Amino acid sequence: MLYHLLYPLSRDFSAFNIFRYITFRSVAAFVIAAFVSIVMGKWFINFMKRKMFGQVVREDGPESHFKKRGTPTMGGVFVVAAIALTLAICGNFNSNPLVASITVMLSYFTLGFTDDYLKVLKKDTKGVSAKGKLLWQFSTAILVIGFLVKVGAIDTKLYTPFFKDPWIDMGWFYVLFGSVVIVGSSNAVNLTDGLDGLAIGPIMTSAATLGILAYVAGHRELSGYLLIPYIENAGELTVAAAAIVGAGVGFLWYNTYPAQIFMGDVGSLSLGGILGTLAVVTKNELLFIVIGGIFVIEALSVIIQVVSYKTRKKRVFKMAPIHHHFELLGWPEPKVIVRFWIIGLLLALVSLATLKMR
Repeated sequence: MLYHLLYPLSRDFSAFNIFRYITFRSVAAFVIAAFVSIVMGKWFINFMKRKMFGQVVREDGPESHFKKRGTPTMGGVFVVAAIALTLAICGNFNSNPLVASITVMLSYFTLGFTDDYLKVLKKDTKGVSAKGKLLWQFSTAILVIGFLVKVGAIDTKLYTPFFKDPWIDMGWFYVLFGSVVIVGSSNAVNLTDGLDGLAIGPIMTSAATLGILAYVAGHRELSGYLLIPYIENAGELTVAAAAIVGAGVGFLWYNTYPAQIFMGDVGSLSLGGILGTLAVVTKNELLFIVIGGIFVIEALSVIIQVVSYKTRKKRVFKMAPIHHHFELLGWPEPKVIVRFWIIGLLLALVSLATLKMR
């Protein structure tokens, strides 16, 4: 909201004109979010330790994880708080894409917080039921995308990398398709969050990539030059992406191996949700398969494992999600994490390269 207070002053004081630039506010968002996340993180960890609210470790998981039992969790609380506070300072809320993205994040934050609250504080191992989660997630996504289509903020056409023209106009079916992208992203990030720092690395690279794509999509000249769809006010999502990266840096300060705190569903569901929303709003739904390739691989490993066991009574992997498979092969946890980060970074670079391949 500070943007709305300070930018109008540029009519009388030219120095305040700097607030109109998305690049300036994106850099400011990164710095502010990182600072707030680090400061809040230290306080939150101490609070969770005093209350003795710790992570519950699955009994059938790798033995190396048993020592993590009791480590503070729900770190997503201060990550999302840092993002929300930063956007309140740096964001332009005249942008429907930005408001939509924040709405999804806060809705999924509420869902994740409820689930973690039941599991960690109330000792209810089941938490929110799977059906309840999906109902909440799809309801939010459908309402948000439906609103964006209704007001004309986005169209219902599906674009593909390497082609300048849309592949197909999906009509109102696009609302359901976009919802699947958002919900799938949210749950895939949740599945990836199983090792110290594993999820936050690809979250940051995905956010940074989507932020660049959002800036291009919201810039009439750049989008025209690169032959990608122009989306009014999409550039504001660059500020949101910068805030995600900044808050992620602050979280990684405490989540790096050996972790002092875990993200929890409150963080993974909400961050996965906003990433999926950024992909939908910038019309990069299909490219997001590459951008968030780590999340896709993790989710597919679970699906393959479940289908294989139910149909053949055999497991394809030693354990799913796939990061546990590599642990059981003898890879040290830091090696799994760093190699997944490297893959995520390479996929992000490949995704950006498609800008010149249309």
